[in-house]
Formats: sequence, C-alpha cells, structure tokens
Amino acid sequence: MDSIYEVFILTSCLKLLLIPAYRSTDFEVHRNWLAITHSLPLEQWYTESTSEWTLDYPPLFAWFEYCLSQLAAFFDPRMLEVQNLNYASPATILFQRLTVIASDFVLLVGVKKCADTVPGQGTYLTSPRVRLAALTLGSAGLIMVDHIHFQYNGLLIGLLLISYAHMTQGRFLKSAFFFTVLLNMKHIFLYLAPAYFVFLLRNYCVTIPAGGWLPRPQLANTAKLGLVVLGVFGLSLAPFAALGQLPQLVSRLFPFKRGLCHAYWAPNLWVFYNLADKLAVFGARRLGVSVPGSAAASMTGGLVQDVEHALLPAVRPAATFALSAAAMLPALVTLWRRPADAAAFLRALVQCALCSFLLGWHVHEKAVLLAVVPLAVLALRSGPEARLYLLLSAAAHVSLGPLLFGGREAPARLLLAGLHAGYAAQALPAAAGPPSRAYTGYLAGLAAVAVYDVIGHRALGLDGRWPFLPLLVTSLYCAVGVVCCWLALYWHMLFRVEGGQKIKVR
Repeated sequence: MDSIYEVFILTSCLKLLLIPAYRSTDFEVHRNWLAITHSLPLEQWYTESTSEWTLDYPPLFAWFEYCLSQLAAFFDPRMLEVQNLNYASPATILFQRLTVIASDFVLLVGVKKCADTVPGQGTYLTSPRVRLAALTLGSAGLIMVDHIHFQYNGLLIGLLLISYAHMTQGRFLKSAFFFTVLLNMKHIFLYLAPAYFVFLLRNYCVTIPAGGWLPRPQLANTAKLGLVVLGVFGLSLAPFAALGQLPQLVSRLFPFKRGLCHAYWAPNLWVFYNLADKLAVFGARRLGVSVPGSAAASMTGGLVQDVEHALLPAVRPAATFALSAAAMLPALVTLWRRPADAAAFLRALVQCALCSFLLGWHVHEKAVLLAVVPLAVLALRSGPEARLYLLLSAAAHVSLGPLLFGGREAPARLLLAGLHAGYAAQALPAAAGPPSRAYTGYLAGLAAVAVYDVIGHRALGLDGRWPFLPLLVTSLYCAVGVVCCWLALYWHMLFRVEGGQKIKVR
C-alpha cells in the first residue's frame, strides 16, 4: 500500500474522534443548504431567505449540496426541511461530519498527484511523499476549520492541488478545467486566478521567439482553453441565466455591503489600520475631542461585527482590489519572465493568496489556508521556504484558534497546532538549522499568545472587563508573522530563487 494512503487512514481516524466536537454556525449553514437544494425548485435556491444563512456559494457547490442531500434523506429526513432551523439531531451531526471526512478523499488525490512532482528520496517514513501527506492531510488548520468548526476546505484545496499537479505535467487544459470547476464551487479562489491567467497566457496562448520580445498568439490553443473555461462556466451558470437570476446570484456571491473586516480581525494588514483608528479615538478623547459613540464602540465590541472606522478614512472595496492587484504585480511579472517553471507558478499562487489575504475586502480568517497548504509543496524543495512555511503555518494555526472558543476544544487546538509545528520542524530538514533569535523569539511568542488566549486572559480576571482583548492580541501578533513571511517569500522569489522544474507541454 502506498504510504500516503496510510497517512490518510490515520488522519481520518483522528477526524472520526472529533465528530462530537464543537460546531460553529457553519454547521447550520450547510444543513440549511442541504434543505434548500433538496426541498425547493432550482429557481428558489438563490432567493430563499427563511434562514439568515442564505445560499451564497457558486452553483457547482450548490449541486454538491444537492447530491449530499440525496444521501441525507436516509439518515434523517427532517434535516432537509427548510423551516427546521438549527436542527441538529445525532443522525444529522453524524451525516454532516462524515461528508467532510469523505470529501477529504479529493484532498488525498491532490496530495498524491503533487507528491509525484516532489523530487528526493528517503526511507519509508521520511520520504518527501510521506512528509507532504502528513503536513497536508494532517494540517492543523484544515482539521480545526473543517472537522471541528465545520467546512469543506479539504475538498476545495484538493481540487487546487490536482489542478497544480496537472499544470506541472504540462496538461494545461486539464489544469484549467479543475481550476474553473473550483471557481464555480467557491469563488474565494478568484484570489489565485491572476497567476493562472498569466501562466496559461505565457505558456499556452502565446509564444515568444528566442531573442525576440513580441508575443505571437497561438489561436488554436487559445480557442481550446476558452472552450474549457467557458464550457464549465456555461454549464454552471446557464440554468440561472435562463431563469433571469444572474444578478441575484452575483449579489449573493459578492455582498459588498459587508464591512472591511469579517467576524474578528483576520491577521492581515487591516489589523494595523483598525488599531491605528482605535488609538486615534483614544487620543482624541484624551484631548477632549468628541468622537461619535457608536463609531468608537464598533471597534471594541469583541471583534465580532463589521468594523466602521471612527476617525481614519473609510476603506472602500475598490481600494482593496487596487491594493491587492498592485501587491500581486511583482509576482505576476516574475512569473511571465520565468516561463514553464513549475516552482515559479506555485510561488505566484502563494503570493496571490497572501496579497489577497493581507489587503482584500472582508477577508475570512480561514483564507490564510489558501497560502499555507500549497506552500508545503515548496517547503520540501527549498530551505528558505521550508523555514518560512514553519513560521507561516504556525502563525496561521494560532490565528485560527479563537474560532474554537469552547473550553472543551481548548486543549485540542493547542495540541493540534503544537504537534503540526513540531512535526514540520523535524520533517523539513532545512527548517531545522540554527534559526535567528528573532525567528525563535517570534515562535515562542506565538506559543505564549495561544496559551494566553486559552488560559491566561481568564486566569487574570480580564474576561469580564476586556472580552475582546484575546482576539485583538492574537490577530495583531499573528499579523506580524504573516506580513513578515509574505515579505520574505517575495524577497526569495525575486532575488534568491533556485531553478525550478521545467514543464513540458503535453
């Protein structure tokens, strides 16, 4: 048996043990989507609003929920009643948990395909294949978000890894097909679309003669690629276009009326902007300057609502898009200049994910996994990226910890993050060299922040007076790590990058 399958079986057993664990509101979100797609006609899928958790994923994910609902009827038909809000019978819990575990089979396929692209040998337990499988299938972030909090990120990232593996093998149309399917399952992967666009344009749709600079279009290739991409979008969107519901669908997928920050502050650059606004309010009041009470309070409500800045200029969606695009530009230019380089493509994917996470509009804290999981593939190739993977994954996993705010889950989240960091430090030999004091100090601080969030704040008796403080400290400290990793990865990509695997078109 392939050792990757053994890792999959082992991690699946762990996930089975987490079935009784805490469930977030996302559990009810997906139960409601099962009910909508099973009980209502197609024309009501994106208009139904009995629950506040309306269907807001693209159509292919809705069809995925529809397929699951056919099986759900055998477990407990009552979970498929739209009016049965917050329904969570034991059979419903078991069914929904099992669907997430089963959908990780797609992640397994993606890991297996990517493992075939990673060079190097080793013993049975130390081969690059096993290390990649353990880092990815056993990702602390995916376990916390999918198998405790409740989502299907393993399925989606599995599709991304399958697409990347096909790209490294020169199977550009297959890669484009899987990525387009992914976009039509969850539109957050639009973050990565610029890297796909530039790479496919440079390597499949145009050619540049040796010694020349003017691209020559490859019309046949462009037509084939267009058929694949438009074909998937057409199959996904055509039923709703025929119903005249595309505007309604788009309004569900892109709710720009939401605020700059989602839930609590994701550890990105807007954390520092929000903090600056909070400090400005504090300073203004000390100077006797009047600040509207509602605006100031929105920054101190436990970080569980949309943020409205009191004194600093409001940030609009268009500004975040422009900033994200500008931040991606060096990575995309580098990708254009390094054609058919598999490592350059993956580095650009990671950079696009990080730029969007750090500067995007209404970013979910879980979006950091779009960079962390693919970076594991690079970490097995490159010493500097191995060390940065360890730092980024540790910061990401600590930042995700507050999603599991129940006391029963506190030991689990600390254990998962600690075990993953410990394994990564040992499994990536290049990351085990003598680290700098700043590097070691930051990781030690991460451990302290995680312990303070779980134990220290309450032990100090601050939970009644400053309930928002653990989230604030966690987001700020983790944001420092994520930003430093982003800048260091950029430096490596632009100035210190090693030669990558060359892709041959098939």
